[in-house]
Amino acid sequence: MARKKKDTRTNSKVRIIPLGGLSEIGKNMTVLECDEDIIVIDCGLGFPDDDMLGIDAVIPDITYLTDKKERIKGIFITHGHEDHIGALPYVLKVLNVPVYGTKLTLGILANKLLEHEYESEPQLVCVNAGDTVEAGNFSVEFIHVNHSIADACALAVKTPVGTILHTGDFKVDYTPVDGETTDLARLGELGRDGVTLLMCESTNAEREGYTPSEKEVGRGLDGIFMRNPDKRIVIATFSSNVHRVQQIIDASLRYGRKVAVTGRSMLNILAAAIELGYMNVPEGAVIDISDIKKYPPEKLTIISTGSQGEPMSALYRMAFSDHSSVVLGAGDLVVISAHAIPGNEKLVSNIVNELCRRGISVFRDQAVSVHVSGHACAEELKLMHALTRPKYFMPVHGEYKHLYAHKEIACSMGMSPDRIFVSDIGRVLELDSKGMRFNGTETAGNILVDGLGVGDVGNIVLRDRKHLSEDGLIVVVAAVDTNIMQTVSGPDVVSRGFVYVRENEELMDELRSLAQGAIENCLGGGKIEWNQIKNAVKDELSRYIYQRTKRRPMILPIIMNI
Repeated sequence: MARKKKDTRTNSKVRIIPLGGLSEIGKNMTVLECDEDIIVIDCGLGFPDDDMLGIDAVIPDITYLTDKKERIKGIFITHGHEDHIGALPYVLKVLNVPVYGTKLTLGILANKLLEHEYESEPQLVCVNAGDTVEAGNFSVEFIHVNHSIADACALAVKTPVGTILHTGDFKVDYTPVDGETTDLARLGELGRDGVTLLMCESTNAEREGYTPSEKEVGRGLDGIFMRNPDKRIVIATFSSNVHRVQQIIDASLRYGRKVAVTGRSMLNILAAAIELGYMNVPEGAVIDISDIKKYPPEKLTIISTGSQGEPMSALYRMAFSDHSSVVLGAGDLVVISAHAIPGNEKLVSNIVNELCRRGISVFRDQAVSVHVSGHACAEELKLMHALTRPKYFMPVHGEYKHLYAHKEIACSMGMSPDRIFVSDIGRVLELDSKGMRFNGTETAGNILVDGLGVGDVGNIVLRDRKHLSEDGLIVVVAAVDTNIMQTVSGPDVVSRGFVYVRENEELMDELRSLAQGAIENCLGGGKIEWNQIKNAVKDELSRYIYQRTKRRPMILPIIMNI
């Protein structure tokens, strides 16, 4: 009798390493590692915090992956939002690995990659919902889900130790604009066959009930057009929500309006969505923004970026009279078709306040149904758990309060707390035939993007920027001759952001005198160590300024030897 071959798969181990997306909004990125093979799910950016002065974006720290390039089988993208693809233009410069995504997702990504240069062409591999990609020890199936962008997918990852289901961002919309509902049947099949680990999004875990259908927005927009036939309507929304934009265009055409689009990201995504067949726009329906003066205002709809109040967005420039083509007035109605992302509330309020100050009507979701979320609320999350019946559960995507609320939902459905793992970025979750457990940490964190610089701004630079923004700068310039051990020029004291010099001449004279004394004391003692002279000037001025003003400006001595 032939000897049965030993099943070595039970010796395998899967390590789950979140590099972003936990205890924060955005920057979603998760590493799955099994034996010598690695795959990555999503690669997004985050919004900078208020104390990250001058920073444009935050991307995940990929230090853990940089010396493992040859082991990475691919980056698998759930959908085309910035918090899931936004870091790829930077990461692909370091990791030239295949990127798998659906047609619209890659269409948006390809457009972003054109703004960057690469040593070799990025490898973008288009897949459809229902397709499965073999990636070493992993087999990754794309499953259609509804979200606030078309072509979103959950990922069912089959491994030697069981199936891991990553939902991506999703909602359960029974009446989606494109008619394609979340594939609940396939999710149920996976649950019947056995889901070892569910990684489920948690953004709306604190909200009871169900997320309304996107078609609710269509009805709300239709009412706005019907009740305001005499106004030019300006609608700001997320550029990626092509179904929302489609409904705005459809409503405009029903009421005899032409549509103009403003904002670079809106123009780019609209062009990609039309080219790839995700939007149906009749010829002549959309006009160039520069041609709006050719039409009566009440026959126009303007679709704009800036729903999050971003400075220099199209809506911001319109609100503050800085747009090249659009001048808003009392005959306009502005509709903000979006919720403010946490942290952006003040930016949105600034725009609303300015519009109201100028007598312009503003509709927001509080008063009119012009926005619905793209994320599952509590009852939809329960449905996901009920369908998939996971053995273990890890909440993902959200601040800690969202992850914890999702844990409580799972517990309310009978899952034992010891099978629920609320993790954090860098913390390693290990899964094998014996069970699941935390096991150590790996390098993870934030890389800051400032203009063309990636990672060259750190805590010290941010600290200096904060210091300058709060207390200002004093520059002390002097020239000394070390041959005669005397000051031959200066010291001159320059103030920026500290005090208004013309109104504080006495203070500035005293600072010059103190700086002169500190330099001469050092030279008189025979000291020509430049750092010692600079530190003496800084200490003397800092002490005096704090006594006089209770402020601590940054002091920058420049001592030259001639």
